[in-house]
Amino acid sequence: MDDKSKKGGADRARININESYEVDYWSNKFGVSKDKLRAAVQTVGTSVVDVEKYLTK
Repeated sequence: MDDKSKKGGADRARININESYEVDYWSNKFGVSKDKLRAAVQTVGTSVVDVEKYLTK
């Protein structure tokens, strides 16, 4: 679970698709739709590295 008391943007190692601000951040960062981001997370898990590899293959 995210600690909302910590400032500094989205967690850089994991993607929490249950938090709309993280979905917004990562879909913009990867240049994909929110649905495509969610599908990628469902396919490869929440690791940013794994999701990025999946989306750029």
